[in-house]
Amino acid sequence: MAQGSHILYIEDERSAYDLVSHALKPLGYRVVRATSGRQGLSMMKKEKPDLLLLDLMMPDLNGWDVYRAVKTDEHLADMPVIVISARKGEQARMVIANLPLADEYILKPFDVEQVIRAVQKFV
Repeated sequence: MAQGSHILYIEDERSAYDLVSHALKPLGYRVVRATSGRQGLSMMKKEKPDLLLLDLMMPDLNGWDVYRAVKTDEHLADMPVIVISARKGEQARMVIANLPLADEYILKPFDVEQVIRAVQKFV
């Protein structure tokens, strides 16, 4: 694990963020939260995270719009993306044509250990 790796979690539900953050911070990760897709994109432009955790269903800009923006931005495109969503993985995989698949899909409700293993795989 890269000590101090910067993780951005775009998640509108506070409880989901708290669960993930409380599990990852003691392991040395720096986890920050954006509560909307627009806020997350703005934060990534200022400081590129080492990893993006991304919810799909959000009120302003949905997760797939954020994903499309990330994967078509030459500065952000190589960043690993883990989708964490209540939406079924197979549905999610078919949403975006001509873009690489997300690096990992985790379905809600999730086991925090699954999130930790996925994060450790990419940073």
